[in-house]
Amino acid sequence: MRITTTDQAYHLDTGHYRLTVSRTDASAELEGWASLSLLASVGTAAGRDETYETLPPVLAEREGEVIFDFPQRSTAWEAKTVRLTCTPETLAVEVRVEGDGVLSDVTLLGGRAVLNSRAAGTFRSGLHAQGVFSPTPAHPVQVVRPLSAAVALTVVGDASPGRLHAVFSPPPLLLAFTKQEPAGPADVPEGTWLAAAVRAGIAELTFTELTYEPVDGGALLRLDYECHTEVRGSWTSPALVLWLAGSPWEAITQHRQDLLTRNLAPAGPSRERHAWWSEPIFCGWGAQCARANGRVSPVQLSRQDLYDEWLDRLERHGVVPGTIVVDDRWQLTYGDPEPDPDKWPDLRGWVAARHARGQRVLLWWRAWSADGLPVEECVLDAGGNAVAADPSNPAYRRRVRAVMERLLGELDADGFKVDFTQWSPSGSHLKAHGSTWGFALLHELLATLYEAAKAVKPDALMITHTPHPAFGGVTDMIRLNDVLEYDARGERVPAADQLRYRHAVAAHAMPRHLIDTDQWPMPTRADWLAYSAAQPALGVPALYYAERVDGSLEEITGDDLRRVAAWWSARRREGRRG
Repeated sequence: MRITTTDQAYHLDTGHYRLTVSRTDASAELEGWASLSLLASVGTAAGRDETYETLPPVLAEREGEVIFDFPQRSTAWEAKTVRLTCTPETLAVEVRVEGDGVLSDVTLLGGRAVLNSRAAGTFRSGLHAQGVFSPTPAHPVQVVRPLSAAVALTVVGDASPGRLHAVFSPPPLLLAFTKQEPAGPADVPEGTWLAAAVRAGIAELTFTELTYEPVDGGALLRLDYECHTEVRGSWTSPALVLWLAGSPWEAITQHRQDLLTRNLAPAGPSRERHAWWSEPIFCGWGAQCARANGRVSPVQLSRQDLYDEWLDRLERHGVVPGTIVVDDRWQLTYGDPEPDPDKWPDLRGWVAARHARGQRVLLWWRAWSADGLPVEECVLDAGGNAVAADPSNPAYRRRVRAVMERLLGELDADGFKVDFTQWSPSGSHLKAHGSTWGFALLHELLATLYEAAKAVKPDALMITHTPHPAFGGVTDMIRLNDVLEYDARGERVPAADQLRYRHAVAAHAMPRHLIDTDQWPMPTRADWLAYSAAQPALGVPALYYAERVDGSLEEITGDDLRRVAAWWSARRREGRRG
């Protein structure tokens, strides 16, 4: 790395990028890509953090690194310093504060300030790009969005407006910027990209959301800690790492490797993979929705007699799944689940009969649900009402172990499809037993389920929709989750295109994990057939339908099912395990 100095700036040339660092204010120019604001705000429960003076940067050179420290006088902290660490290939930005406080939100690449020039307000970085790639599916469907469109990478969301961005919860905490415009909603342009990723392990992931917030040609990144992370003495934020990559897929691979190298993520699943996990799946949710047809709630149709009816029809046409998911709502309560005897009069016997046919049975599990739990085992709101199960509470962890003994031991089920991880508790006023929050609290929930399940049945299969590399030790298979429909123009986006995008994210973020390709909802029979044809090459096929497609109510014919059977047979012959 070559560094030269003038009165106004430091000039760094690494061979991979050129950087000009101002000696008079907290800024830097990444040639061709970004005008970086090296301000940051670290808000607290007591109020905003505003910088009221920036001091000249302090340069330090170490073996393989050039470090610039930008001291900033703060209204909230005794001391605050933004550090820019340069290696031959990467830039890393982080903020360190000294003092005491409870974190509200933290901004990087910008923040609130009164500059030495006396300009005041919120300052942001400028990005010299056309679009931003998001690794999480969202609505409207747009894999590479305009640079002016916000992105949320989060563990909080649902299907209501402005919240349908947690289909992966969590996704990799990575964005990538391109100078090219995509040809369509699922297109990823070729060329060089500027990647930006959060370097942090589980212990540091105590925020609920990372947001990219663009305004008027500028942008900053915000980490929302929701007043659940306490600072005593000093604190350093996760680093935001920037580098140039050949594609978003390459960037995700490099991000994962960076986390692995620093022991911030596991190399793969923590337990042995079993051959039966790769068998095609039948999940009854789509069949429940199609049979319900708006007349009743689909959850009323998770019934033993209907599942036998659907599976018999599939088998008559050669479709024999190796794994069956009994979906919502087989259980009386979500939080402390036991079979509903009206719907499943003999679930234990039904599981045994499926085992006798060489099939395995997974049960659908609704994460976070407080339904059926005593209030003292839950995260509570300001009124003392239960909001979510509290995995930081030892009593809840004991309950989970007992539930696993009941469901995997006595009932002899074979694992769980874990859903609704995006319903993580969120709110500064919420109270949990422990101090963990955000991504870290979700990891604690999944670790509780995972370890309890494996203790009862070591080959139990745990499926989640959490393709963040740091979650690799608490899941065996990543499901690609619910399919969306429309792009920003209101036109349908082919379901199979969404499958390929999601598969690419999961496969690069967690290459040693199996992928459940999922299959719901399907708008038309043609979409369903195209999706079904693509599944065997991209992961474990999952069939959700037996009679008709729920979107259009078109019939699924015997010929259709025989085609599915042929695709599955070809996959089995080829011995695919991914």
